[in-house]
Amino acid sequence: MKITILTLFPEMFAPMHQSIIGRAVESGKLEIKAVNIRDYAENKHSKCDDYPFGGGAGMVMMPQPIGSCIEAVDPEHRALRLYVSPKGRTLTQEKVQSLASQEELVILCGHYEGVDQRAIDMYIDEEISIGDYVLTGGELPAMVICDCVARYVDGVISGGSLVDESFSDGLLEYPQYTRPAVYRGVSVPEVLLSGNHAEIDRWRREQSEKITRERRPDLLKRD
Repeated sequence: MKITILTLFPEMFAPMHQSIIGRAVESGKLEIKAVNIRDYAENKHSKCDDYPFGGGAGMVMMPQPIGSCIEAVDPEHRALRLYVSPKGRTLTQEKVQSLASQEELVILCGHYEGVDQRAIDMYIDEEISIGDYVLTGGELPAMVICDCVARYVDGVISGGSLVDESFSDGLLEYPQYTRPAVYRGVSVPEVLLSGNHAEIDRWRREQSEKITRERRPDLLKRD
């Protein structure tokens, strides 16, 4: 999979070359590239923002640098083009899996007070939000999308790790334990040490249902 991120601050994406995602990039399983929108500005000072028509606080990103940048990185519109925005559809595990089925993604990161609507209307396929709150820019949400999607790229992580995790079957994940069996007087649940896999599976299911009822009952109401 190829993910191209359009941003005013490409240096913010250094973490994408660390840990599991970094190893996937190094091995060629995944390509993540951050492109500086300023490089496509057609003005003397590479200016990418201006005051909003109609007044208001803050600055708005101009359509020309964004449009020229997208046309350069995706000239044939082969990629699914996303704009990370509080107004977008909320990112869910189901949506992550849908995005992971794409061969190419282009992610536009807004900044300041947002992006000129013409750039969105002319170049963007879908707006995505990572939650009901506002950040200073789209860079962190873009990293969240990259991390979520990358996990479903073949070979990035083991397939078994995707089976029994939160949201995989509409429930939150059960508690996990490792060595030592007793830590500061607190023991691992006995069933996990029993070797009885049927009982372990039953316990894990019960725990997932209990945690979901307590913390996210809305998940149990979904069809």
